[in-house]
Amino acid sequence: MKILIVAGARPNFIKIAPIIRELSKPENKNFFNYKLVHTGQHYDYSLSESFFKALNIPDPDYYLNVGSCSHAVQTAKIMVEFEKVCIEEKPEMVLVFGDVNSTIACALTAKKMNILVSHIESGLRSGDLTMPEEINRIATDSISDFYFTTEQSANQNLMNEGVDREKIFFTGNVMIDSLIFNKDEIDRHSKIQSQKKYGVITLHRPSNVDSIPKFISLIKTFNQISKSIKLFFPVHPRTKMIIANEKLESIFSSNIDLIDPMGYIEFVSLCKNSEVIFTDSGGVQEESTYYGVPCITLRDNTERPITIEVGTNFLVGTEHGKIIKCWKSLTKKINHIIPELWDGNTAKRIVNVIKNLDLNN
Repeated sequence: MKILIVAGARPNFIKIAPIIRELSKPENKNFFNYKLVHTGQHYDYSLSESFFKALNIPDPDYYLNVGSCSHAVQTAKIMVEFEKVCIEEKPEMVLVFGDVNSTIACALTAKKMNILVSHIESGLRSGDLTMPEEINRIATDSISDFYFTTEQSANQNLMNEGVDREKIFFTGNVMIDSLIFNKDEIDRHSKIQSQKKYGVITLHRPSNVDSIPKFISLIKTFNQISKSIKLFFPVHPRTKMIIANEKLESIFSSNIDLIDPMGYIEFVSLCKNSEVIFTDSGGVQEESTYYGVPCITLRDNTERPITIEVGTNFLVGTEHGKIIKCWKSLTKKINHIIPELWDGNTAKRIVNVIKNLDLNN
């Protein structure tokens, strides 16, 4: 079976690595012929090539080099370039991951060319249509042929939207496969960290950083928290640009370290050993749940409810008082359960499902 695997952004890279590793095993090598397509949606080295190196992902067979631009332009550029790849390769199936622009662009292109689409991490819903990612999720799931989910709520979301139950496969979280596979390296890196007690900030969503008054309010909140604990803030490129353009760096507390984006191993290690994480990321909610690190999510909704139900995620929004109240209420250890099938074998289950699909029906 000829498959195209699509990746475009940091979360995709973490998820494709276990799939590629599984497809490359002797028992699968003769059945699958895969090619890797990197759309270039994340063009910054720290968000792209360094992740390929850390996760031992082979060089892409195709690099579309779309770069940074508006949602419409980026999606259109990916579609134009990906169509050329599909014409050349004539795949039977395209694998798309998550909820970035590359996901919907390549799914839509493939579907219009009568190529099967499998969506890994499908069915997640925040209910917030102001989030570009939510639109990408809904649109991708509306045209996919096969659905691989990370939690039971996603299965129900898909069935509520009319997806045939037989096309939905609850296989677990492929992102956790990467955590487990790289455990020794993450642990090794943890041992060289000298900081004893600290927290981590990750912030990149337009709803939080594009509104300057809201961003300044969040900075002031972090400044207050930093009186009690050291904070490390790996700054996303678009957030860094806003900080520079608005000359905001000077208002950060001296106990908040603004640092460059980190490689995969370094970032996960930093989060794993932290006392608390403040984030608006989706993937960090999952990683922190697996490690049992308290995660204060600076959003009004989440597409990953399992991280709240059994994990260590607290959904608090962006109001100063609510963030401070949640932070002060935290205890060092929070009882949590690792969600069902977050066991490091998700990629194996996904590949086995695809291998046994009856594509004639």
